[in-house]
Amino acid sequence: MTSGTPIAVLVRNKDQRSKDYSEMSVAYRPSHADATYDYKYGVRAVAGGGRSSARETIGRVAAGAVAKKLLQAVAGTEVLAFVSEVKDIKANNIDLDKFSMEDVEANMVRCPDPESAQAMIDQINQVRNRGESCGGVVTCVCRNVPRGLGAPVFDKLEADLAKAAMSLPATKGFEIGSGFAGSRMLGSEHNDEFYMENGIVRTRTNRSGGVQGGISNGEHIVIRIAFKPTSTIAVKQQTVTREGEETELRARGRHDPCVVPRAVPMVESMVALVLVDHLLQNHAQCGLLTDEMVANVAVEEEHAEEGSPSSLAGAT
Repeated sequence: MTSGTPIAVLVRNKDQRSKDYSEMSVAYRPSHADATYDYKYGVRAVAGGGRSSARETIGRVAAGAVAKKLLQAVAGTEVLAFVSEVKDIKANNIDLDKFSMEDVEANMVRCPDPESAQAMIDQINQVRNRGESCGGVVTCVCRNVPRGLGAPVFDKLEADLAKAAMSLPATKGFEIGSGFAGSRMLGSEHNDEFYMENGIVRTRTNRSGGVQGGISNGEHIVIRIAFKPTSTIAVKQQTVTREGEETELRARGRHDPCVVPRAVPMVESMVALVLVDHLLQNHAQCGLLTDEMVANVAVEEEHAEEGSPSSLAGAT
């Protein structure tokens, strides 16, 4: 139980292997932050990458755990992410309404579809054996998100989600709802038609991804984050030294052949932090956490007891 004082988390890294980075102290790793940190600051953290390392996300995940508890307690909101793609393998048999954290954590690749998970694991092992790396996609689903989170113009909910997600290491793309696929559809194909369900306005589809006009509409928020292959690989590559001399580099040490499974809790945490931030902002601006919120949660619980579809969750 919290005491009202600031929550502090300290994590000590007692398993460092700085000697593994000796070659990298001289030469820049291709597509890593080594060179750009040098360009900007004239100094860089060679052993582990410093602030460009995914190690820094431990603080985000710790804060995200608090945010998720607050979202669940106040609004019944659930934030769950999973690996939906590794390289060219896609998981297609996942019910976004029903998959659970237990399903996600049932295997090392954090994919709730067992068949796809095994194919992903096999793919990562093949890549590892070649000294290579690969990327993939993390899908995040937010259920029971209150209506009205977000604001027009500069504080749109999807804009803040995109910034938060893209601040994570190795991210290269962000989609919400239909994403880029929506650009290839007609308006009549893409529009989410409205209907009434138990006195609640719902949408029959969810190509908007739970956000319209920058404001949540009560349906599932569904986003996808693309992660690039790990930059540090054991394959010989051409690069240059800090002195500008061309050379070759083959990285040593412990480096994930695929960072995507590790990114799942990172994505969940950043999404939860954005949602709880907007929840608090909306409380200050519109008083969302008063009678309307209590009524929505009561309706949600009533329909859950009756076994009917969620009044706040979305159809995909």
